[in-house]
Amino acid sequence: MIKPTITDVLLAARFLKGRIHRTPTEYSIPFSNRVGTAVYVKWENQQMCRSFKIRGALNKMFSLTEEERSRGVVTASSGNHAQGVATAARMLRTKAIICVPGMCPETKRDAIRNLGGEYVDLRVIGHFYNDAEDESFRLRDEEGLTYVSAFEDLKIAAGQGTLALEMLMDEPELDIIFCPISGGGLISGVITAAQALRPGIQVWGVHASANPAWPEAFRQDRVVPVDEDETIADALCGGASQPLFEYLKERLAGIIAVSEDELEEAMAFTHHHHHQVIEGGAATSLAGLFSGKVNVTGMKVGLVISGGNVDDGKLVEILHKYS
Repeated sequence: MIKPTITDVLLAARFLKGRIHRTPTEYSIPFSNRVGTAVYVKWENQQMCRSFKIRGALNKMFSLTEEERSRGVVTASSGNHAQGVATAARMLRTKAIICVPGMCPETKRDAIRNLGGEYVDLRVIGHFYNDAEDESFRLRDEEGLTYVSAFEDLKIAAGQGTLALEMLMDEPELDIIFCPISGGGLISGVITAAQALRPGIQVWGVHASANPAWPEAFRQDRVVPVDEDETIADALCGGASQPLFEYLKERLAGIIAVSEDELEEAMAFTHHHHHQVIEGGAATSLAGLFSGKVNVTGMKVGLVISGGNVDDGKLVEILHKYS
């Protein structure tokens, strides 16, 4: 079991101070009016690399020993974690092989190359996240590279948890948080920080219906392989983590599945009312709230808007559809 503590999150926050942005937690009038209760939004689409992933990636990469860095690192990512690793690799002058799946949007691939420069070797492997992950494991084992997980790591989870630390410092009376769930690193850190600062707070994980990894894990009480479909929430592709499932299953309030139409509508609604660009994975939180599957009457709601890396063409298509 990977079991982050509030001390781990606080140490990460101390390290990250001045190295990343302290993104705003904003009261949203449009979101609040739509659901009839107070909604506060953590805008991680305004973070460096336009995603929360920089938090965990920097926290992990800077924790590596000189020997681990000298071997070079390898990671698998759907795109956002890779940008954080690329940024850290350049800062540390460490070679990094980054494996992304074919479904990784071009905007994320370009950002990875630009951020990492000569220190990054970007490889597009297969189509789904698991294809890229399998290749990264092979490189780790056969070439002796240091593996930097996108989620299954204490330093990663603690780094991600710093965003919840900021949320609760800004709005200490939040009653419930909606958060994207994929591998489990983000939501593990969020639960750790939020429940330490606000005992009794509910944290709900929201995922795209196209990836049933988490509901299947809860049904079978263990993580099992699942088939995935295409989704606009490309950042949430891949399997759930067994060590993080063991930690989360007693702490999560529940999980919510949202459809592609719900994700696209949430992206368009956010752009129309807040003029903010959010990606499909980030839209899960809002779509989960808008779905009405959780009764939030009288509650102060927190939303984790996890990133804003979406191809321009896809965004324009969605905005036109919901204009």
